[in-house]
Amino acid sequence: MTLTVLVPDDFGVQALSQVDGVRPVRYVPGEPLPAEAADAEVLVPKFLAGTDPRDVFAQLPKLKLVQLLSAGAENFVGRVPDGVMLSTCRGAHGGSTAEWAVGALLAIYRDFLVFERARVEGRWDYHLTDTLQDKKVLIVGAGDLGEQLKRRLEPFDATAVLVGRTARDGVHGVDELPSLLPEFDAVVIFTPMTEETRHLVDAKFLAAMKDNAILVNGARGPVVDTDALLAELNSGRLRAALDVTDPEPLPADHPLWTAPGLLLTPHVAGSCTGHAQRAYAVVAAEVARYAAGERPRNLVNGAY
Repeated sequence: MTLTVLVPDDFGVQALSQVDGVRPVRYVPGEPLPAEAADAEVLVPKFLAGTDPRDVFAQLPKLKLVQLLSAGAENFVGRVPDGVMLSTCRGAHGGSTAEWAVGALLAIYRDFLVFERARVEGRWDYHLTDTLQDKKVLIVGAGDLGEQLKRRLEPFDATAVLVGRTARDGVHGVDELPSLLPEFDAVVIFTPMTEETRHLVDAKFLAAMKDNAILVNGARGPVVDTDALLAELNSGRLRAALDVTDPEPLPADHPLWTAPGLLLTPHVAGSCTGHAQRAYAVVAAEVARYAAGERPRNLVNGAY
């Protein structure tokens, strides 16, 4: 029996054509679904699609699995029909996002933005900078992203410590944050976006961080209380690097644009060359497991 899988692009058609027993069918997001949708058991939504997926689900009577191209599942949790599995693309974008976090920390510690402003102004601004070496970095989120970042930080002679939802071997529990935060030079947020993690980084969280520490958010904007962060940035006590914001995208008059001590990028941590190939490698493996009668490995369970 052939498994019909709806995919949103040619990358998907090519990748899933290599999986035994699978027939990938291309659909165009925003347009009517092809006739093959009546038999489709698997849907691969378009990466970072902003439409309500329930409108599409209603047209798929045999749907059994929604396989995402992103690691984040917040746009789909609670919207997938009962009995339909939801699997993320965990493992595809962790390396790229971890690379962004390392770059952000290096840019801040080594004053790259300060030197760039001096270059534009024609000033030779020689001065000593800080360094990532010997820094203690707390990574909140102990999944693929957290592990990838820890592995990349250690060759810089930085110390990386992981925090997860619950304590386990090599990972602190989130309940330990109040005692951990004052000890670290930088705190990187890599948690999934859930109601549990909404405003995890609030005024109390930020107040517990040590003076001059750096907050790095590579998760989702609402994990951080924007007003609370702005208060700390404007006071000059903390610095930050954000790839995601709340709201997103930022309105032209939003105070984050002019906040001091902030490095801001427009949700591009995972957007780099090869991202589609890496994503579809994970998707193909998950679909192959489903086609073989196995459960996908990246099923959403709320853990981080």
